[in-house]
Amino acid sequence: MSSKKRTAAVAITVAALSLGSIGVASAHDKGAPKGAAKSAAHDVNRAADKAAHDANRVAMEALVSSTIGVDAATIKTRLAAGETLAAVAGAKKDALIAALVAFKTKEIDADVASGKLTSTQATTIKADLTAHVTQMVNSVRGPGMGPKGPKGDKGDKGPEGHMGHGPRR
Repeated sequence: MSSKKRTAAVAITVAALSLGSIGVASAHDKGAPKGAAKSAAHDVNRAADKAAHDANRVAMEALVSSTIGVDAATIKTRLAAGETLAAVAGAKKDALIAALVAFKTKEIDADVASGKLTSTQATTIKADLTAHVTQMVNSVRGPGMGPKGPKGDKGDKGPEGHMGHGPRR
């Protein structure tokens, strides 16, 4: 199955499970006290946010893989071995950075449209986006833990260990 089809299948499955969970929670909460309904709604929102995050991660991995022409498993293995994404991309590093900036820009625009970010916040984030993506591509990642390194190590990443891609969503 191609990565695009796999990504689409994951997104559809996530959406179906999220909607199913909402329906079950809604039906279940009709006779429950208000606090329980609030808790169930929080759990549903949290699950939906996690599903959206996971789908976004799959889409980004597919983008990286297709842009540099290397399968995701090979990329993960090489990153775990201590290589940078820039080294894995080789001559396609600039194309990868451009693709990732475009991907993140679409995310930021969607966050503005949904009200998660103001246009002023989006402008600020976009101003530094290329620099942040370039830094991420050139950075050696921690052992299987993404760019944050070992748990609790905030390094030079700024507040809460984030790589500076704006407020936590």
